[in-house]
Amino acid sequence: MTSANPDRSETVAFPLAGNNDSGSAYVAWPNARGPHPGVLILHELLGLNQDIKRIANRFAAEGYLAMAPDYFGPGFRLGCIVRCVRSLHSGEGPAFDRLASAQQWLSTQTEVDPNKLGVVGFCMGGGFAVLHAVRSDVHVVAEYYGDVPDDVEKLQGIPPCFAGFGDRDSVFASKAQKLRGHLEYLGVDHEVISYPNAGHSFMSQNDGVLAWLGAKGPMNVGYDPTAAEDSWSRMLAFFSLHLNDPGASPPS
Repeated sequence: MTSANPDRSETVAFPLAGNNDSGSAYVAWPNARGPHPGVLILHELLGLNQDIKRIANRFAAEGYLAMAPDYFGPGFRLGCIVRCVRSLHSGEGPAFDRLASAQQWLSTQTEVDPNKLGVVGFCMGGGFAVLHAVRSDVHVVAEYYGDVPDDVEKLQGIPPCFAGFGDRDSVFASKAQKLRGHLEYLGVDHEVISYPNAGHSFMSQNDGVLAWLGAKGPMNVGYDPTAAEDSWSRMLAFFSLHLNDPGASPPS
């Protein structure tokens, strides 16, 4: 992905439903005046880092008010990750509550059209994205190399869905066919792309020890510019189609 500079970006606090606490999110505003479509961007296992902010900035450059919430919440990082994994498997818990509160904040911004909301998730965030989309009123969802529930009924009510997976990712590559089958069974408009030369996290430009170790493992973690740019273009077109005309079907 290329970089982009939004007109305005900042870290914001948003209220959490049911208590007096608040969550934290990075928000990037488009250069033009609204109303704009809004998008929630759900981070990877590495958390709300600079790369997720980069992705939010690019959404803003495309005309979206982009919000990347920290759905891990406060506390010891490994403990947060463990709790989120449990939430993902159970389909309930504080992470989902944080996402619902983040969407509420996003949808009530004066510069956002609440009838044009999307959610996109990467890695762990991809699994959360599809389940959040089922239980919320977002109008389109994108999942990147995340988990897919075995039970098709857990996706009942999902909006139009775009997804991208890397065939060299030996852990999550098979999820593409599972997701495609679920969406076909449910009759949901979708586009699920598998990239033969890409591995896990092909959209992400992370560095450091964890990225180096991931590249050496069975998931073949690493940025793939060809797959990333192709997927970015396809995903934007899919979002535009369904946010501008919710009843439309994707082109064949």
